[in-house]
Amino acid sequence: MNTFNSRPSDRGPRGPRTERGPSDGRGPRTDRPRDGARNDRGLRVEPSGPRLLKPPTARHIALEALSRVDDGAFANLALPELFRQLEMKEAGYERLDYREKAFATELLYGTVRMRRACAWLASQYVTREPEGDTERCLHLGIYQLVFLGTPSHAAVAATVPCAPEWSRGFMNAVLRRIATDVEAANAGERSLPWPSLAVELSYPDWIVSAFERDLGKEVAHEALWRMNEAAVVHRRADGYVQDPASQMVAEAVEAHEGERILDMCAAPGGKTTVMATTGAHVVAVDIHEHRCQLVRENADELGLTDRIEVHCLDATALPLELVSEGFDRVLLDAPCSGLGSLRRRPDARWRIGPDDVDGLVDLQRALFTAAVAAVKPGGTLVYSVCTLTDSETVGIDRWAEQEFPTLEAVVPVAGDGWDAHGRGVRILPADTDGMCIFRYTKR
Repeated sequence: MNTFNSRPSDRGPRGPRTERGPSDGRGPRTDRPRDGARNDRGLRVEPSGPRLLKPPTARHIALEALSRVDDGAFANLALPELFRQLEMKEAGYERLDYREKAFATELLYGTVRMRRACAWLASQYVTREPEGDTERCLHLGIYQLVFLGTPSHAAVAATVPCAPEWSRGFMNAVLRRIATDVEAANAGERSLPWPSLAVELSYPDWIVSAFERDLGKEVAHEALWRMNEAAVVHRRADGYVQDPASQMVAEAVEAHEGERILDMCAAPGGKTTVMATTGAHVVAVDIHEHRCQLVRENADELGLTDRIEVHCLDATALPLELVSEGFDRVLLDAPCSGLGSLRRRPDARWRIGPDDVDGLVDLQRALFTAAVAAVKPGGTLVYSVCTLTDSETVGIDRWAEQEFPTLEAVVPVAGDGWDAHGRGVRILPADTDGMCIFRYTKR
């Protein structure tokens, strides 16, 4: 067993110790000096030559993507864009091997996800914290050695050349020391005294505290551990990639042929298309035009254009002409903190804080109010979020119970893995994202 990365149920928090590096970090670092400049394709170059080899290795690609994330890009957008740039004919690279793409994705997502743990580990082996590409490359190597289980000779030999030329000797020495300690830990000779569970699992302190408060320690630690695993790709029968928990949200609406359905926060359209396959007419709303375009594209690709009507609108202020007839069913899959889906959004844990959750609750209430007004008497309203905080789930339901006496809670019908959560149901992160669903009938 790798005692550097044991499950939280096996190991509890360690004693206090001064922590260096990102402690309870929010968002990408932007205060680091940059190693090298960018060429005319937006790819960084070192003084000694191009940053990316021809063909580029997965580690070089991951390092470039890590830099873009530190500049503020989202990981799930930065990497596909980098792949696209590298595969453009004028870039001068051959088409990337799918295995290199998959490995680059694992390296990027894993290193971003475990950045706090990697930074703390690095601080135990250096007297001065590295910066820029040297720091990113060190974290990349630590992730492979400690969390990915890459053989030490491969991790060190293949990662060191990715570092800026001037720091490669330093990188080689540090990674070899870490590799020696990892091998000793795996042999049961020693273990690393992590300063806290939040550092070991690489989450901001507030997320661990919020999960422990709302879920209880045992369930919270299991959920946090599971969200450090790579997400599994699930494809529906029609080929659309969608997490099973999201599919179950759409199914909980129980749309029927001929009904008029409102999907209030529809993009990118996964739930919209599930409901449209029943023969219902779905009015899909989103506030951003580029996201509305995603709904249109997905509807077109799945042959559902005639059943899906897309509007770029603020769902908290739906126009009278759209809602005057009322809808048979309304789905409010509300914007939320996303703390149940962190496995597929590796940088999200560093971008959101407790104050953001408070603001999202205000937005959720405004959207819920609009949803109640849009549904017909006798109609169905489904509220869902891919988070697990009480304030965004049972807290919204308690508020709704007081504000809207015409709403009658009906426990959604859900499959395996779903448990009662107040008047709704909840599924914890495991083979799916974490999700909560509440369903109501309007009297």
